[in-house]
Amino acid sequence: MFLAFPPLGLWFLAPLGMASAILAVRGTRPRRGTWLGLLTGLALLLPALHWVSPIGTDAWLGLVAMESAFYAAWGTGVAVVTRLRLWPLWGAALWVAAEWARGQFPFGGFPWARVAFSQGESIFTPYAALGGAPLVSFAVALCGGLLALAALRFFPAPAPTTAPAPAPSTASAQVPTPAESQGSLSRKDRLPASAEVPPESSGSPVVPGSRRARDSRWGRALALPLAGALAVPVAALAVPRYGDEGRSVTVGVIQGNVPGRGMHPLGDEPAVVLGNHTRMLHQMARDVREGRTPRPDLVVLPENSTDIDPLRNEFARSEIDAAVKDIGVPVLVGAVVGIGENNRATRSIVWDPVTGPGAHYDKQQLVPFGEFTPLQGLVLALFERASLVGKQSVAGTRDGDLRLGPVTVGAINCYEVAFDGIVGDTARTGATPLVVQTNNATYALTNLPSQQLAMSQLRAVEHNRAVITSAITGISAYVTPNGSIAWRTGELVPAMNVLTVPVRTAQTIATRVGALPEWALILVGAGAVATAWRRRTPGAGHLANREDDQQVGDA
Repeated sequence: MFLAFPPLGLWFLAPLGMASAILAVRGTRPRRGTWLGLLTGLALLLPALHWVSPIGTDAWLGLVAMESAFYAAWGTGVAVVTRLRLWPLWGAALWVAAEWARGQFPFGGFPWARVAFSQGESIFTPYAALGGAPLVSFAVALCGGLLALAALRFFPAPAPTTAPAPAPSTASAQVPTPAESQGSLSRKDRLPASAEVPPESSGSPVVPGSRRARDSRWGRALALPLAGALAVPVAALAVPRYGDEGRSVTVGVIQGNVPGRGMHPLGDEPAVVLGNHTRMLHQMARDVREGRTPRPDLVVLPENSTDIDPLRNEFARSEIDAAVKDIGVPVLVGAVVGIGENNRATRSIVWDPVTGPGAHYDKQQLVPFGEFTPLQGLVLALFERASLVGKQSVAGTRDGDLRLGPVTVGAINCYEVAFDGIVGDTARTGATPLVVQTNNATYALTNLPSQQLAMSQLRAVEHNRAVITSAITGISAYVTPNGSIAWRTGELVPAMNVLTVPVRTAQTIATRVGALPEWALILVGAGAVATAWRRRTPGAGHLANREDDQQVGDA
């Protein structure tokens, strides 16, 4: 299943991976299903989350082990619900429940590597406009479950062998059977071979229980799940599309790069990162004056575009102010600012060329062990690296709608793009376009930047919004409202561009209903587990072999 995720992006392998996981678990007892679910999680997350390894191999393996526990719970549930009819439906609903739980616990959750995030631009993507990322994950899992069902019908389990009948006793052997009595008839009393009726002749009616009847039932039993597996992605083509509204905005994007790598990406010398971004802002202003690039309506800088707090340091403030005055339009500046003496906030600041710093958005979904330290006393005592967090971040309390020039943008800060609620709440304010400021410098050249860009693709379709990503080291990008990448940068290089971006205001069904589809699927999965658990029998861990009365979900 990992191969479906960026940077490889073989999205069509996701249903096949899901089918393999379900086939491994189906028919086992819950305890074995738990272990198989754990292996499913490890197989997915070990490569998918390898981008964590620059922090330390122990951090990478610890995170994978913790997150794989949710797939172990999924395996337990699937081992139970696949005893029911329509089990592909229940297994897919449980997958959504497992992804929901990963996004909530512990320490605020970690929803990275959800199946939906492998479908940034695929045939399943349109489902995002109906039910967001949960519905996309459900559709992929359901397609995989139906493929698993088809495989079980194409390669049925061998029927159990029965013991041979005991030999007849001496007394019973002396009594001739009717067949033996007929055997005493002379050869001329028997029907000639040409007169015998063949068991199944061409054009003869299908006799119940005959081979032709069994073949017919087998064909229908196989065709039904295959048709369902095909119908699930094809039905996404019927999801309503949203058209252009005839309005656009011109956005400048700057990627300034950093001097350091790994755990110290900002380098040892202060103000280098600040200088990288203000210098490029001045360059963009010169290009506009000389006619090499159109004049933007606004400019977006990445998260941590200044490595010095511009609200407390006069040098940083004056450098940014001079660059913003030079370009002459509002600029969204990403900075870490002090809150009191012991705390900080990751902030998006609207910097006006006339009035200076004004409205702001503080990041709400903080990165555990990166922006704050859970269980601080214990963790600091055990891991020296944890002290690198420094001042503890304070979460923001308002949505990211910020007036920036002619539009109200929706500010999303880095890690937050993975969280349905943060992005959805901002989209519901009417903000457009969405702007993702991000700092992936520690994880440059890993699979994180491409995975995060795929999330922006899904969010664009989910909320009918253009998405602008400004990344400090890449990948900066412009994603159209239909999820296509119209422009992107490389990594670890300075880059800038001025883009004409559509302004969409129509809200999708997913934007309006929020988490309702996700909760409905979670309840469906929980109900299936409860039903199957009540029906448990001592022999329920073994599959029954049935050829008659099969329905969708019966193997």
